[in-house]
Amino acid sequence: MMEKDAKIYVAGHRGMVGSAIVRALRKNGYENLVLKTHKELNLCRQDEVERFFAEEKPDYVFLAAAKVGGIMGNSLHPADFMYENMMLEMNVIHAAWENHCKKLMFLGSSCIYPRMAPQPMPESCLLTGSLEQTNEAYALAKISGLKYCEYLNRQYGTNYISVMPTNLYGPNDNYHPLHSHVLPALIRRFHEAKVSGAKEVTCWGTGTPLREFLYVDDLADACVYLMNSYSGNETVNLGTGKELSIKELTELVAKVIGYEGEIKWDPSKPDGTPRKLLDVSKLESLGWHYKTELEEGIRLSYEDFLSNPMRAER
Repeated sequence: MMEKDAKIYVAGHRGMVGSAIVRALRKNGYENLVLKTHKELNLCRQDEVERFFAEEKPDYVFLAAAKVGGIMGNSLHPADFMYENMMLEMNVIHAAWENHCKKLMFLGSSCIYPRMAPQPMPESCLLTGSLEQTNEAYALAKISGLKYCEYLNRQYGTNYISVMPTNLYGPNDNYHPLHSHVLPALIRRFHEAKVSGAKEVTCWGTGTPLREFLYVDDLADACVYLMNSYSGNETVNLGTGKELSIKELTELVAKVIGYEGEIKWDPSKPDGTPRKLLDVSKLESLGWHYKTELEEGIRLSYEDFLSNPMRAER
């Protein structure tokens, strides 16, 4: 168990995942949090990270910082996604080890699993096949991070754990028209269509791929829970164990937002991985289960989107 007065560093606390972890920690009585903006601490700069850890000596670390994006962003800027994620992961994990951090949680992504992995995807299928090309660079960086944690545990007896979340959404999401993931992109698109009175909305692909979504505050609750209850060299999948097609998701988002126009599909655009459902049997055996159903989560996300118009520009 993390001590209530322990010093806890949340890397990436301004992002959707990091901010949710901060909320979950405070909800559970943890107040001694170390939070640094990118301007205050550039995690891609090894000298800055080493100096920060030497001065602060955090007891626990949640590594939620990452450069993230959707199919377009990953396809257009693979070198950037690989470099930035590899650098910040290695800098933080290595500095945590050098400064005797008690425990670290590394947050990966379900995209680390092979494109044609068995469904639902168990943790054991990692590195058993080729990756999805549209996000290969990001996946390789995440695989490197979790493997470095594993190797430190084996070689030095550290207590570093890795979790692999499914597709996330919720408060403080990124709604940028080019760099967002599918669900926030749909929220923005249908909101703008509703406001403008557009008679139709065109979406990428065929709508047939299947996806799983986890509300970010549920994710954060699971992270705090596992930080207090799990140790092991095997990663843990974090998800709901439920899936739906992109077409069904699109119709659900339109329903929540109140858009009543026609939805069309552009099959010339990529679909991405055909199916990505996590096997969450290990997570459930550890005593945790998700709470927020998808329609309710989309409603909460849309309320958050409306509460801050500038968020749509990020």
